[in-house]
Formats: sequence, C-alpha cells, structure tokens
Amino acid sequence: MSHSRPRIDTAGRRARLGRRQLLAPDCRAARTEEVADAVVGLHASDPATVHLAACARLTVPDPADVERALYTDRSLVRLLCMRRTLFAVGAALAPVVASSTGQAIAAKERAGMVTWVLDGAPGWDRRRLAQVEAKTLAALAARGEATAAELAAEVPDLRDTIVVSPGKPYEATVAVSSRILRVLAAEGRIRRGRPRGGWTSSSFRWTPGTAFADLPAPPAPEARAALTRRRLASYGPATVEDLKWWTGWTLTDTRRAVAATDAVEVTLDDGTTGLALPDDLEPVPAPEPWAALLPGLDPTAMGWKARDWYLDPDHVPHLFDRSGNIGPTVWWNGRIIGGWAQRADGEIVWRLLTDDGGSEAAAAVAAEAARLASWVGEVRVTPRFRTPLERKLSG
Repeated sequence: MSHSRPRIDTAGRRARLGRRQLLAPDCRAARTEEVADAVVGLHASDPATVHLAACARLTVPDPADVERALYTDRSLVRLLCMRRTLFAVGAALAPVVASSTGQAIAAKERAGMVTWVLDGAPGWDRRRLAQVEAKTLAALAARGEATAAELAAEVPDLRDTIVVSPGKPYEATVAVSSRILRVLAAEGRIRRGRPRGGWTSSSFRWTPGTAFADLPAPPAPEARAALTRRRLASYGPATVEDLKWWTGWTLTDTRRAVAATDAVEVTLDDGTTGLALPDDLEPVPAPEPWAALLPGLDPTAMGWKARDWYLDPDHVPHLFDRSGNIGPTVWWNGRIIGGWAQRADGEIVWRLLTDDGGSEAAAAVAAEAARLASWVGEVRVTPRFRTPLERKLSG
C-alpha cells in the first residue's frame, strides 16, 4: 500500500456518490444490471427495496425490467452474503460474493439448522435430514418451481414442526421446512423465483439453483480482494472499518483483502485515513444538482459505517429503527435531508429535516416524488423495517 496521502474532501466524496451510485439524473442507467453493478449489490431483505432502489436509478423506471433481470434472464442472483444480509448481485459477480462471504455464512446457517432440527424434532437424525434434503431437491427439479407448501405436499417430512422458545410469551410452532429451505438457499442449491403476488410480496416460489461448491469461483482470499476492489470502485474512499462493517469479515481478513489490492491511503476531511483505488484520486466533476427518494435499506444509504459526511447525526433517530435499519430517505446533492413515505391512498409524502438547498431542493424533491408516484401506480409499499418518521408520514 502506498504511503502517500492525497486528500479527498467531503465535496469530492459527494460528487463521486452522485455519479457512481447513478443518482444524478444525467448518470442514470438503462438497465437494472447496470444499477446492480454500480452499487455492487442491491439489498434484497425487503423485496420492495430491490425494485425501488433500481428504479430510482433507471432513466425509465420500470419494475418489469427488474423482474426481467431477476426471473427471466436471471442476470441478477439473490445471495445471503455480506453481514448475513440478502443481496441481489450480478451473475458475473455472484461467484466472487459466494466465495468471499456466502460460503462461510452458509456453513454457519447449516450448523445452526442441524442442531435446531436434531435437538428439537423427535425422530430426526443426520441421515434422515440428508434424505429429506435430497427428496426436496429432487421434487423441485421435477417441478421446475414450487412453493414451500407444494414441496411439503411431496415431501411430508417437511411438515414436521418444532416448538420455539417453549414457555415464553413469544412461543411459536415452526415447520422444519422454513430452516431447511433457508439453508439450501444459503448454499445456492435452490433460489428464490417469482413471488406469488406482486413485486412487493415476500412469498416466493423456489427454483433449482447451483451449489456454491459447483461455481467456478476464486479461493476465498482472492475473492475477498476482488470484492474489495469492486467496493472501493463504487464507494471509495472508504475506511477499513467501513469495509469490515459492510462485508461482515473479521478485521484480519479485511486488512488482508485490502493489502492484496492496489488501494492507496488518502486523508479524509475529519483527519481519518481512507482507502481509494490509485486511478480514483483526481477530483470528480460535480453533477448537476440532484434529488433522490431512496427506499429503506437502499445500498447507498447503507454503504458506510461512518455516515456523518452525508447524514446529520441528529436525524438518525427519525430515519433508523432500533436495530439500525435505515428507512426511506430524501437526498439532496449527496446528503440525506429528510424522509418519505407512501400513504394508504397512494400519495407520496415527505418531510425535510433541514433547509439545505432551499426552494431549489424542495422543488427537486417534489419532482422526484411525482416521478416515483408515476411508476408505482396502484402498488402500496410498506417498508419491512419501519422507522419513526416513515410511520408518522404514512399515518
């Protein structure tokens, strides 16, 4: 790593953000795949986020293009990966993500599931579990796609249940299918297909997948270095702590991944040391003034652990839930200035928490709200993780 210390100020970071995250109108993309590549991966824990985040960055926002990429062309792949979070990433990047993060997470998911089933389901052992998994995969292969209920109809053992937290107020009875299918998906052996409802639905059909072990992926250390380069290209400059937080890697693995790249150290406005790629040190022309309405868990809003350079700490209680999940946000020129929501009648409403940008910002936000309403149409979106401001606005 170079010991030279170029300086990259906050204005430079925001200019990069607007261009590289495809948020400025003149930087928007034509296809969903371009969006996913630009932000490395689209958060997919909330199905609506994938569509809202992609369409916010498309020249012509269209949920059908997102569905094409996910379900027709399969050029986007959902993976349980960074920070044990579901992401939709480009098919070419999927093996790198699987090797760098997904395989380790899948191994932990399997170990937890095996203990849960063997300890909680009478009559189950490792042999029976393996047989049930094999029958499930065979049934899915024969059908081509199936819901969890349809698979359980063909593999009755999937209907067995386990009582979770017995004796507690939140005691629940859970079918073993929920954990078994989750692990098979985490390993890449099955994948989420089209939802049973519209694009906001969390009820998916399952389709056959490709196990991570069968992917032509680089070894984990090489994959971590490759993902670090991709991350810095889209989100740099970033700190080691930002990378560690975003990936969920250990500090040792993060430092080794950085050392395996050609990243150089830069000085940020607050005096901390950031990392940037050597061809990304020159000033970036600022795009035209821009506004954006981004969904909860948007990849840009969740892009860095240290957020003060684009988010006033006083606004955190309004925009995040208690678990640290960010809700829908309003942006102006690379900074979060408020939040938005959709009411039951479909109206897009927002509240600005600062007067940054004055009337120009307010007009641009209103235009973006109208743009969002025009393509969302009759669909009603309620974020999976609700935040104080979103609840108040949706009222």
